[in-house]
Amino acid sequence: VQLQASGGGLVQAGGSLRLSCVVSGRTLKNYAMGWFRQAPGEEREFVAAISRSGRSTLYADSVKGRFTISGDNAENTVDLQMSSLRPEDTAVYYCAAERFGTATRRASDYDYWGQGTQVTVSS
Repeated sequence: VQLQASGGGLVQAGGSLRLSCVVSGRTLKNYAMGWFRQAPGEEREFVAAISRSGRSTLYADSVKGRFTISGDNAENTVDLQMSSLRPEDTAVYYCAAERFGTATRRASDYDYWGQGTQVTVSS
């Protein structure tokens, strides 16, 4: 399974970005998917996750109400729509796949990782 994240960039505070993660090698519907982020000097932290069925989603408290995770089985992609961005959202964002199909906050539960895409929010 290969994951390719894209969509990062530089945006002003209050703006929006949409990250996309393309899954190849296996179909998206086999996996739960998650987004994590890592700021310089910080540990990787959970952002959002969606179950294999799409019926269950999880969000970090810091992004709840601002970020939305969604999956498109036809396109084999999972997106992270980010709105009302803040400077503290600045980080490298990673998508990850979990083979048992359960949305989870623990990075150690995920089996496959993408390469990351940089998001920078200016104040």
